[in-house]
Order: sequence, then C-alpha cells, then structure tokens
Amino acid sequence: MSEIWLNKVNWSEDGLVPAIAQDAASGRVLMVAWMNREALKRTAETGEAVYWSRSRKKLWHKGEESGHIQKVKEIRMDCDSDVILLQVEQQGGIACHTGRESCFYSKLEQGEWMAVDAVLKSPDEIYRR
Repeated sequence: MSEIWLNKVNWSEDGLVPAIAQDAASGRVLMVAWMNREALKRTAETGEAVYWSRSRKKLWHKGEESGHIQKVKEIRMDCDSDVILLQVEQQGGIACHTGRESCFYSKLEQGEWMAVDAVLKSPDEIYRR
C-alpha cells in the first residue's frame, strides 16, 4: 500500500496526531491516544489499533498486555487533517486501564468529578505482573 495518504495528515511539531477510539456499534467514545506515522500505518495495515505511548516513548499495540485489542472497522480524519477517528470493535468490552468500558467514566456533577461507570474487571486481574 502506498504511503502517500500519510502525508495528508497534519502532524504536530513532535510528529503526533490525536486519535479518538469510538465504539463502532454504540458510538461511545472509548479513549483518546496519540499516533505517530508508524502507528497509523500499522493500524491501517493490521486492522488493529496501534498507538504511540508518549510516556514509554514506543509503539503500543492496544491490548498487547490486557488482551483488550481494538479491531478497527474504519479510519477517518477530521476536516483540518489533525485528528484521527477510529471506529473500533473493542475486544473484551474494556478500553480503559482502570477496567472500565471507556476512559470517559468521570462526570462533572455539582462541581465534583464523579465516577459514574462501574469497573468491569479489576486492573489487578487484567495486568498480571
């Protein structure tokens, strides 16, 4: 596959672009991560989400440790070419490292952040070290 399409992305100065993972069936936003050129290329080639871990400074195949792989159904780019949207099928129903369906489990209620989504599986069970 030609890589010309990667040149259409408006990469940040540090070579990254934000990527939103959205459940393809429900439309719920599961998480936001970062991609570099190689992560986006591998995602397109493999059909599974690959991100760039800014903290670990390396590629991160979503689910490599937890088993909660994201099967990519569609890749879109916004009108400014600076955000990627992945429509995914979330394996295991858990996208967040906290064991929740979505990383967006905190809701602002009366001036306080409240966790409103249940933990589906303890992180201790997900990440056995």
